[in-house]
Amino acid sequence: MDTIHLDLDDALPDRNRYKTAKRNGDFTIDQDWGSYSDAEHDRWGRLYGRMERILPGRACQPFLDALETLRLPKTRIPDMAELSARLEPVTGWRVVPVAGLVPDDVFFEHLANRRFPAAAFIRPERELDYLQEPDIFHDIFGHVPLLANSVFAAFMRAYGNAGVRAAKQGALKNLARLYWYTVEFGLVKSADGIRLFGAGLMSSSAESLYALEDAAPHRIRFDLERVMRTDYIIDAFQQSYFVIESFERLQAACAENFAPLYSRLAKLRSLQPSEVLRSDRLVDNDGPEKNL
Repeated sequence: MDTIHLDLDDALPDRNRYKTAKRNGDFTIDQDWGSYSDAEHDRWGRLYGRMERILPGRACQPFLDALETLRLPKTRIPDMAELSARLEPVTGWRVVPVAGLVPDDVFFEHLANRRFPAAAFIRPERELDYLQEPDIFHDIFGHVPLLANSVFAAFMRAYGNAGVRAAKQGALKNLARLYWYTVEFGLVKSADGIRLFGAGLMSSSAESLYALEDAAPHRIRFDLERVMRTDYIIDAFQQSYFVIESFERLQAACAENFAPLYSRLAKLRSLQPSEVLRSDRLVDNDGPEKNL
């Protein structure tokens, strides 16, 4: 993905054992589940409990249903092998442990083969509320549940295949924006109003409330070209969120060959995260969509 790789050893002391773990050719490692300390399990439990209180009535129903289907443990860090044994019969996906961020080509190859690479380390206590690089709570609690939804799981596999092609076409920046504004920070319009589905929102108690209920950010109806033109923020809450109509519509919009779109985008300027265009349709929970 279009990410910034940082050396976080000093900030993440619990991660060191994974940084030095033997890596396979696909960057997977041994999760070494037995090495987690009681403090690390407790950290998972507190993070889970906090989101469990916040998400009902805010998270999309498929996510909440998937939590029940997968039976994520509430008081201990999940064993990825056990989790995969429950997930694979549902949609064919598995969860594989990695030390942290992996190279783009490796990431896309995993997704294309229905493997989700999840960081094995959990954030330290002093960074409980905010961590720049994804940890196991973000990856498993935030990302994995929707992989039990057949439509979203199919979209993720298609995204992996699109990433392999985008790397050859010099369009990773555009494709990374799609991932950021959907998989990480996406909103979905439901019969009950706007709901959360992006993993960055599902795993953040503060931004989940901000994205859905604060008056500051723009909530814009999803348009594929618009999203692929828009820069994003990695170290603060988003200034714009995009609202899809459904996972089915998202999958359909992304089923096309992106090559012609990439060619058009190469001729257009990138949009700032705070920009709102006259053609944008703004969405809120209190009324119909409207233009600026």
